[in-house]
Amino acid sequence: MQDATSLAEAIAAGRVSPAQVMEAALRAAEDRASLGAVCLLDPDLGRAGAAAARPGQGPFAGVPFLGKDLGSAAAGLPVAAGNAALRRRAVPGEDSTLFNRFRRAGLVPFGLTTVPEFGLALTSGPARNPFDPALSPGGSSGGAAAAVAAGIVAIAHATDAAGSIRVPAAACGLVGLKPSRGAIPQGPDFGNHLMGLASELVLARSVRDVATAFDAASGTAHGPTADPADLHFRTSVRISIAIPSRTGPEQAAAARTAALALADLGCIVTEIPAPDILGLRAGAVARCILTASLAEWTAALGLAEPDLSPLVAAIAAEGAAMPAPALFAASRDLARIAHDTWKVFSDTDALLMPVLSGPPPAPDAFDFTARDPDAHFTAMYAAAPNAALANVSGCPALALPFGTDTAGRPLGIQLMAPIGSDRALLDLGARLRASQPPVGYPYPIAGHP
Repeated sequence: MQDATSLAEAIAAGRVSPAQVMEAALRAAEDRASLGAVCLLDPDLGRAGAAAARPGQGPFAGVPFLGKDLGSAAAGLPVAAGNAALRRRAVPGEDSTLFNRFRRAGLVPFGLTTVPEFGLALTSGPARNPFDPALSPGGSSGGAAAAVAAGIVAIAHATDAAGSIRVPAAACGLVGLKPSRGAIPQGPDFGNHLMGLASELVLARSVRDVATAFDAASGTAHGPTADPADLHFRTSVRISIAIPSRTGPEQAAAARTAALALADLGCIVTEIPAPDILGLRAGAVARCILTASLAEWTAALGLAEPDLSPLVAAIAAEGAAMPAPALFAASRDLARIAHDTWKVFSDTDALLMPVLSGPPPAPDAFDFTARDPDAHFTAMYAAAPNAALANVSGCPALALPFGTDTAGRPLGIQLMAPIGSDRALLDLGARLRASQPPVGYPYPIAGHP
């Protein structure tokens, strides 16, 4: 299997050099530009990083890496959150704590991946799905997913405030973990904190890549929450499968087949009603926080309505008009939903659910020329039911590829578990993936021998 781990092993063995792999990644980014995965390339930054890479200096030593145009920043790569006005005046900053850890793991950043404006969609602007360019790779980390599925890089930075790691993973046959709240550092600026909704890590082709990235990046996050405990599952892992009512037949079948595979691995599997009421409550809290955050964010950046798409301007206006008591109530509801989710785990170790309700959305599924926030957020919830539950509750959720639809496109499932059980979830995910055939990606990883 080609992944970031095997690429690092090839570099360490001298079969290929970091410079050769970087040149291959740069060529792949140019050759596959029609996929719209990458919004910013800095070849000089990449070449300098590759020249400084030394085999053995981290588990991913010399492996090319793309940041996301949203969230924690990397030195030399100015983040603009998919906004054209912000891109025109964005300036490179310093490494965030997270990117400092990515670099210590040996990853070599050289560009940024495409996002929807301010991350406000489950599509990613011009980005296309490498398995089917007529469809989106999901969002808001869709550019990252497209880059990994297209082999431009083996691993890429991703963020998740309401499904934005898991939805692109499901759309593109990738592995993505939305980590526990507090597991991954978001400092020093905490610009993507979102009252605890957002988590950051990577998208990759293998569970082992995601696990290695988690181990390299997690712990001592320096606030604002304590590091989660390293929880372990029971010897006989209890799995509860929960299928939202609006799930399509192929997505439901993938989850049910995954349940059978987990039972074959010795798990105790039962079916429960989907936590749709909790999911609706979580979606309402997420909308409130995201809307208020956007209003504060655009005002702090000095962006006026002409600088924003009509949809973003309408959502920001909604946030600006929000009374403080409503935002305070959302913060209280966040705590209540987290508590209610913990109660779900009194009878199970992990929830097994679909990620998407149907096929990946079309690139134009979310219209940024519209001015109706209600319709927009309703469509987001319909595409990925209950996705915000992991964000609001703070629980880790691991998206995995599992089977294909009738068109041959990958299907995705997710496993969600209590806060602090990230490593146990990754171990379970690795066992499940090992029981299944590999994903047939449309492109090899650039530079991989």
